[in-house]
Amino acid sequence: MRGTARYGIEHELALLRPDGALADFTSLTHAEVARIVGELPDLPGDQADLRIGDAGIRRKRWYAEGYERIDDDGELVAFEPKGIEVRTVVHDSVADTEAALTADARLLAEVAARYDLRPVAFGHHPFRSEYRLDPPPNARERALMAASPEERTAHLHMVTWGPDLNLSFPEAGSDPAVLADAAAKLTYYSPYLVPWSFSSPFRDGRPWGGLSARTSRRTGARPAALAYLEPGAALLPSDPSLVRHAGIPGEIGRIEFKAFDAVAAVPEEEPADGGGPGLLGALLSLLTGVLRDTTLTGRRRTPDAALHRTSALHGWSDPAIRAGSLATLSAAAAALKDEPGHRERLELLSERLRRRQTPADRMLARYREGGGIPGVAAGRDHAAL
Repeated sequence: MRGTARYGIEHELALLRPDGALADFTSLTHAEVARIVGELPDLPGDQADLRIGDAGIRRKRWYAEGYERIDDDGELVAFEPKGIEVRTVVHDSVADTEAALTADARLLAEVAARYDLRPVAFGHHPFRSEYRLDPPPNARERALMAASPEERTAHLHMVTWGPDLNLSFPEAGSDPAVLADAAAKLTYYSPYLVPWSFSSPFRDGRPWGGLSARTSRRTGARPAALAYLEPGAALLPSDPSLVRHAGIPGEIGRIEFKAFDAVAAVPEEEPADGGGPGLLGALLSLLTGVLRDTTLTGRRRTPDAALHRTSALHGWSDPAIRAGSLATLSAAAAALKDEPGHRERLELLSERLRRRQTPADRMLARYREGGGIPGVAAGRDHAAL
């Protein structure tokens, strides 16, 4: 992809109560989330970049994230929240994008604290694996699910959280074939990109045996990457989707990577701190380099679910995953060698790959040392919640 890159981040965050219990869809109410969002600033100028949506829930840079229930007439009748999403407007640099997300996450934390809630980055619910629609979906909801691969699997996202990292290249134009190729490239290399973010080694109250329960369960059933095309452009058929029509003009040309685990929105915040600041920015640089590169030839319309499960289970202890991560990182570094600011961020990734240490490895080490599941209260029987 040629020309200046522009960036945005959307990051779902879970909420913790003062006793360390996760406020999930079984206990968190929309009213609780709405009180927090209501105190956060409404900046109408942001709306050129940010999609509001049909239900009008997304009117700010912060909004309730969850599952919308509709009646037979298509009207919203209930909303079951899983947390709060923070999103940036579009920025011209990685540094500005990362700084904006951190600032807004800190402001969210300040307001949420007044209501005895604390935003945290979890990749997968550490104590629950299932979300069931209660009552079961009605005819209108079933029709909506059947209309889109993503709607059919929307329930999976209720026990997972994570970032969407967005890139656009205005000078590259909006040719659907070019955008689809970019999304197919990220989809192919996704199993080698995601280990840097792995931060969900717990499920059902214990280590599940791998590093990313989120990747193991989601990627394949749901997209790794999406490209947003002009309304009316032909959509390549795939399940899950590779391309989608833009909902607002500002989305046209956006390439969205959706497969990373949760990363701390505030550097060094539990539980997915990653051992220091800068991981989200480094991942944006990595994606930029992969899309700038002209040597990586792999393309897939849909994620390789089996390879993602291998990556989620073994990470860099698997020689093929480690080699793939090194190849993508090396290609990205070569493609960005003349662009200032990226080298230091990619060196952060290189060091973590060399040590074969993901955030999940750090979390598991603490668990084995008797620290319990990082981010939640030690010793509490959450499995009974």
